[in-house]
Amino acid sequence: MLRYSTLAALAIAVPAAAHHGWSSYDESKPLTTTGPLTNVTWGNPHGAAQVVRNKKPWAVVLAPVARMEARGLSLAMIDKGQKVTLVGYARRDGAAEMRIERVIVGDKTVELR
Repeated sequence: MLRYSTLAALAIAVPAAAHHGWSSYDESKPLTTTGPLTNVTWGNPHGAAQVVRNKKPWAVVLAPVARMEARGLSLAMIDKGQKVTLVGYARRDGAAEMRIERVIVGDKTVELR
């Protein structure tokens, strides 16, 4: 018979194993790209979107919603095709995905990490 603590540990471990780690991104090579975001999701464990970079769609990994809002970034600022500049890091394995450190919208810069 499983104990409650074992069940709780399993419940936490499964989502954690499914989530990618930040070590998957190459922090030694920052990327900057500018354009509108598409498919923006404003949810947890973190926000996500898509941007076209070098004529190819890239997945965009944002910060948790509470952090973005606490630092002054709202969904309205990045949704609906508004032009943004993203500074972040690409995945080490070459997948078209970047983890965002900074979002620049108009004259406002928001640090996400």
